Amino acid sequence: MQPIQRAIVIVLDGVGAGEAPDAELYGDRGSNSLANTARAVGGLNVPNMETLGLGHIQPILGVSAEKPAAGAFGKMQPKSAGKDSISGHWELMGVPLNQAFPVYPNGFPPEVLAEFKRLTGLDVLGNKPASGTEILVELGEEHMRTGKPIVYTSADSVFQIAANEAVIPLERLYELCHIAREMLTGPHAVGRVIARPFVGTTADNFKRTPNRHDYPLKPISPTIMDKLIASGRTVLATGKIDDLFANQGITRSAHSAENDKAMAATIAFAEEKFEGLLFANLVEFDMTYGHRNDAAGYANALAAFDRQLPDLQARMRPEDIAMIVADHGVDPTTPGTDHTREFIPLLVFGPQVRANVNLGVRKTFGDVAATLAEIFNLEAPLIGESFLKDVLA
Repeated sequence: MQPIQRAIVIVLDGVGAGEAPDAELYGDRGSNSLANTARAVGGLNVPNMETLGLGHIQPILGVSAEKPAAGAFGKMQPKSAGKDSISGHWELMGVPLNQAFPVYPNGFPPEVLAEFKRLTGLDVLGNKPASGTEILVELGEEHMRTGKPIVYTSADSVFQIAANEAVIPLERLYELCHIAREMLTGPHAVGRVIARPFVGTTADNFKRTPNRHDYPLKPISPTIMDKLIASGRTVLATGKIDDLFANQGITRSAHSAENDKAMAATIAFAEEKFEGLLFANLVEFDMTYGHRNDAAGYANALAAFDRQLPDLQARMRPEDIAMIVADHGVDPTTPGTDHTREFIPLLVFGPQVRANVNLGVRKTFGDVAATLAEIFNLEAPLIGESFLKDVLA
């Protein structure tokens, strides 16, 4: 048996595996992103994840559990407060969040906007939870006339600033976001400040551009990624990992908001020689489909990812181990469009991983960090229990 030298962790953003024990506290009783989506579309088509053991985690229409799994499987319970991408990813990397990030269902309080106005010299439009496209239709033309930026939030812990690139140039929009990020501390320390630039001249042709930029909080304590970097190892990131960790603990990043591009970058990184972590995030389950209650699109995205799995497996080396996880749920079949408080799936595979190992229900996402710490002989994280000895042949 060769020592593990490379770990690949793939986060299917928003792919939950059933309501967590405290789901009712979050208004998420009955949520089950995988199983409910499968029922809504008449069954999932994910034969490769089925082979790895997905159907053994819970009953999922279209995913058989009749054959022994080719890898190890289980599900993981969220320990951190909240149900957002930042807290989920931080917990995966060993940093728990004891208090949820603040959210603003009624908009930001007057003192927050007053301080933003003082620091920037600008009045704002909006100040309410809204869809990023709908608020452009509602307020975009007024923004064009007045030059006032549109400030809005969502069910997530975000302070979003939308501006037409012809009215507020990108550099100035980014400056406004930086000011907001520095301002939003203490009880108003939102998870992310987001620049939302758009183009167009009237409500019927406004369109958001790819120039979005996120300003997240930095992790409140060192992550396993930080510890890997400090030990001289490499951390390669794809998807929006860089945004979720404020570019901290990352050697190189291939940012993408599209699953296909993130997987292509993941596969390309897997072809490189390195020792350390390849950390991938596939955001479209959440951003494109879950938040829009598009169960069919969600299922199709799962099928598309499943088709790409063999390409990644073909590039895995004898010293590799891989894990498929999530960060929260976003059940596309529920009446709301918010994230859902759920267990997440855990699939572990690789040349040295034992077949048909049931890892059961893990107490925290932090078991991923604890396992990475054991693989690379690092200081154990604040939370988590390693499952490395359970899965190695």
